Amino acid sequence: MDTQSLQFSPISNSLPLFFTGYLILYLLAYFFIFRAWSQKLRPEASSCAISLAHGTPAVFLAAAAILSDPARNFHSPNTPFQSLVLDYSIAYFLMDLLHYLIFYPSDLLFIGHHLATLFVFMTCRYVVYHGSFAILVLLALAEVTSLCQNVWTLASARKSDLKFAAKVYDILSPPFYALYSVVRGFVGPYFVYRMFSFYLSGAADSVIPKWIWISWVIVVVMAISVSILWILNLWIDFFREMEKKSEKKVR
Repeated sequence: MDTQSLQFSPISNSLPLFFTGYLILYLLAYFFIFRAWSQKLRPEASSCAISLAHGTPAVFLAAAAILSDPARNFHSPNTPFQSLVLDYSIAYFLMDLLHYLIFYPSDLLFIGHHLATLFVFMTCRYVVYHGSFAILVLLALAEVTSLCQNVWTLASARKSDLKFAAKVYDILSPPFYALYSVVRGFVGPYFVYRMFSFYLSGAADSVIPKWIWISWVIVVVMAISVSILWILNLWIDFFREMEKKSEKKVR
């Protein structure tokens, strides 16, 4: 597919509606749900609130959108349902990007992650209109740990001043780390390998320009690599803490 033949479709009506919904939820979380939290923690907690609203529903929506398409493959045209799910996620990443730009403008890693993710989603949705099968599978894999991760993040934020939060953090950490490790360390890379092999064969070149699918693969590989480093550091800290607790018991 020649770059010059690309046609950009107008923004759908659903995208601003989804964005407005995330914005309202964020404001409710910031000014009401977490109003008793410290000023330092409220932005992060509000971000978790919209992430909770996006993550698990996105897994089920993505799965339903994929399974509802009998002709699904790595270069199949996007169905209306699949496009709707992409809009749902694009709206979330736009809202969370706005959150980072306002409260954490120096967090270039997350800002870069969100910009790169938006590039993948928006080119799939509004530029090439194909390949949502691959993108939605990756979305489901990325968000299947979302519920655990957000509860873990909220518990981590309050574990120093709330015994209940510390207990939740301690109980949730091992299974969350294990699930995240399996998804990001094994399932995700295997799917990306299949995706890359298919696109490398040239089977999608007539509908997805090479520069676009190469960009997709680069973004996904970088995201998975950062995720693996992140969870590896968490495992190191976890075992270090376990070792300290064991030494205290011995004493």
